Amino acid sequence: MTDFLADIRTSYDTVAISYAERVVDGAVEEDASFDLLAELVPAGRPVLDVGCGPGRTTALLAARDLPVIGIDLSPGMIDVARRDHPELDFRVGSMTALDLPDDAVGGIVSWWSIIHLPRDVVPRAFAEFRRVLAPDGVLLIGFHLGTETTHKTSGYGGHPMNVHVHRWTAAALTEIALAVGLTPYRSGLPEDRLLFVSTENS
Repeated sequence: MTDFLADIRTSYDTVAISYAERVVDGAVEEDASFDLLAELVPAGRPVLDVGCGPGRTTALLAARDLPVIGIDLSPGMIDVARRDHPELDFRVGSMTALDLPDDAVGGIVSWWSIIHLPRDVVPRAFAEFRRVLAPDGVLLIGFHLGTETTHKTSGYGGHPMNVHVHRWTAAALTEIALAVGLTPYRSGLPEDRLLFVSTENS
């Protein structure tokens, strides 16, 4: 496994239980974002929650009657997700190499999960998102705004971690999305969320 992926996996295996106990994200803006996604996803198509962590976001998507699959690099996080949401489908996997066929899903949510990928790897993840999205499928991204990168060495109760946190501008992520064949959707979402639609496969 590539070093940065191994570091992400080990770090989140280490903090999985304390992360699930401590992290509670704001729900109001998520509700609007997920409601919009649910309206746009082609009927009957599954949705991927990529970087699902302990499954909180996956459960919010499932509550909108979306057939959803949670994927995370960390087996520890997947164990917690399966413990807390045993009715849902969770799998260990990487957003840089999704174990799914082309055009397999109608939607992807990447909720603050691209932030640890090196900047030069994010285009690879977007290309994978594009590959597995069906025509007219939608991609919803949440991210930290800015341009700086920080090194996180501990977290969630003081557990050791070794991950980098990369902030992004909407313009930079939109440029990457356009390059792989994703079209921005004029959604009126908060500035740290972006929504794209997959164009027809060539």
